[in-house]
Amino acid sequence: MSALQIKKGSSKHSAYNLRPTFSDVQESHTITVLVENEPGVLARVIGLFSGRGYNIDSLTVAEVDHEGHLSRITIVTTGTPQVIEQIKAQLGRIVSVRDVHDLTAEGSSVERELALMKVIGSGDKRVEALRLADIFRANVVDSTLESFIFQLTGAPDKIDAFADLMRPLGLVQVARTGVAALARGQD
Repeated sequence: MSALQIKKGSSKHSAYNLRPTFSDVQESHTITVLVENEPGVLARVIGLFSGRGYNIDSLTVAEVDHEGHLSRITIVTTGTPQVIEQIKAQLGRIVSVRDVHDLTAEGSSVERELALMKVIGSGDKRVEALRLADIFRANVVDSTLESFIFQLTGAPDKIDAFADLMRPLGLVQVARTGVAALARGQD
């Protein structure tokens, strides 16, 4: 018998590399999935996440090519680098999926979200809410003597910051669309 040729980082007891390659660091990633627009596709994509216990922080879906019957699903999820890679690989195996891109890993992208926020207040709180809305470039889309509904678009961090400032001023309801994102540049 000849001696085994064992590579550095391996063990004579296993055929696998035993160097630690796993990370416990949780990362947020924006993944876009181009899919055929047909019944059940969204359920299969979401089923992949729920079946494996992965969380979805944000989800948006819309048809992007009517003639080609294609929709874009934008998912913001959190996990270790290994979990994110596993998600992308499993998404790519779904029959109706045409393309999977991890915008976070591939470079710079533009992410935007729309939010509607209802603020109830009077007097100084009402004036302060309008002043902050002006600073954040939020539009008043509905107004009564007791409340405002503000419309705000921007990065998710901007929406979060505006909501945090509106809470003490009487924020009672929030509706958010979820993240819509595209990669910057030629691609």
